[in-house]
Amino acid sequence: MLHIPYIREHKNEIVQLLQIKNFDAATILDELLIKDDSRKNTQKDLDNLLSKVNQFSKQIGELYKSGEVQKANDLKEECAAIKQESKVLQGKYASLEKDIQDILVQIPNVPHPSVPKGSCDKDNKLLKESGKKPKLMANAKPHWQLTTDYNLIDFELGNKITGAGFPVYKGKGARLQRALISYFLDKNTNAGYTEYLPPHLVNEASAFGTGQLPDKEGQMYHVTEDNLYLIPTAEVPVTNFFRDVIVKDFPIKCTAYTPCFRREAGSYGKDVRGLNRLHQFDKVEIVQIQHPEKSYETLDNMVNHVASILDELELPYRILKLCGGDLSFTSALTFDFEVYSAGQDKWLEVSSVSNFESYQANRLKLRYKDKNGKTKFCHTLNGSALALPRIFAALIENNQTEKGIEIPKVLQKYTGFEIIE
Repeated sequence: MLHIPYIREHKNEIVQLLQIKNFDAATILDELLIKDDSRKNTQKDLDNLLSKVNQFSKQIGELYKSGEVQKANDLKEECAAIKQESKVLQGKYASLEKDIQDILVQIPNVPHPSVPKGSCDKDNKLLKESGKKPKLMANAKPHWQLTTDYNLIDFELGNKITGAGFPVYKGKGARLQRALISYFLDKNTNAGYTEYLPPHLVNEASAFGTGQLPDKEGQMYHVTEDNLYLIPTAEVPVTNFFRDVIVKDFPIKCTAYTPCFRREAGSYGKDVRGLNRLHQFDKVEIVQIQHPEKSYETLDNMVNHVASILDELELPYRILKLCGGDLSFTSALTFDFEVYSAGQDKWLEVSSVSNFESYQANRLKLRYKDKNGKTKFCHTLNGSALALPRIFAALIENNQTEKGIEIPKVLQKYTGFEIIE
C-alpha cells in the first residue's frame, strides 16, 4: 500500500509510472488527496473542540468551588453541546478514514522505472537463457504419461479423494518430491537463510498484510467458519512474522517449505494437464526484509541464487523481466524463471523473484529507525526457490532415456537412487 506523504510528494511521477501497469491513477489520486485534506481539517476542528472541552471542564470546577453555580451550569450546558458536536466530527473522521483506506487498497504498487511497457507475455524482456535443450529419443513422452508409466503420480486417485488438481505422489515419485524439497532447503540455508515451518492457514490481517486481500480473495481457499485462509505461498505467513515489528538489523533472510493452495488452476486443455497447473502444490520460498538502500542489490543476489539451483539441476532455463501488464498488483519489479520442458517442447514458469519495496511493509507496519531515529518502512522481497510441480515435470521429461529416468547428480544423495527404471 502506498504511503500518503509519498503520494503527495511524487504524485505526477506515480501517475506516469503506473501507466506502465496500465493503471490510470490521476483521478483516484486526486480523490484520495482531497479526502486526506478533509480528514486533516476534521482532525484539526476536533482537536480544537476537545481543547475547549478541557478548558471549560477546569472552569466549571473552579466556578462550583467559588459558589457561582449558575455560571457553572451555563458553561456545563455549553460544554455538553461542544461534546455533541465533537461526536459528529468523530463520525465524519472515521468515515473519511474508511474511505481513504478503501481507495488506497485499489492502487497497485508503483513499478520500478526499468519495468518494460506491455500487456502480455510477448512484452516481457528476455535477460538470459542458459543450458542446452536436451535431444530426446524418438518416442519421448510428456510427464503425465511418464508419471503413469513409472508409477510416480496417481492423478485419478487424487481426483477420487479430493478433485482435479490434487495429485497423489507415490513410490519413487514421492521420494523425488521429498528430495527436491530437502535439496532446495539445504541450498537456501547454506546461503544464509533461516529455515521455518509456518502454519498453512493465516488470518485476514496476514492475508491483507502481504496483499492477497482484497486483491486475490477469489483465488484463495477460505475456511469461512473460522475466517482463515489456506496459504497460496509461504510468503504470506513468513512475511507476516514481522508485522508490527521495528527491525534493528538487516538483512532478515527466511526460507520455508509449505504446500500451497490456489483455487484458480486455469482452464481445460494441454496447457493445464498433469503438473502444469494444480490447486495444491509444494513450494520452497525465500523471503528477505532489507534496508531500502540495499533492496535492489539483494534482488539481484536472490535471482543469482535461484539461477545457481537450476544450474545444479542441469535444467535449461531463461530469465525474464516482467512487463507492466504481467507485473503483480504488489510488485515493483519481478524476474520470472522458466525451465524448458522437453517432453512438451515448451517453457514452464518455476519461479518469480520480486521486490515489493515498501508496499507490503506499509500494510504490515514493518519499520526500522534511520540514523536520526526517524521511523521508516523496510523493503520486502521474496522468490520461489523453487516451485516443485513444473521442476518435477521438466526433470523427468528432460532426463528420460531408453533405460529409464536419470536423476541429476546433485539430487542422488537425497533420492538414494540414480535412475527410475
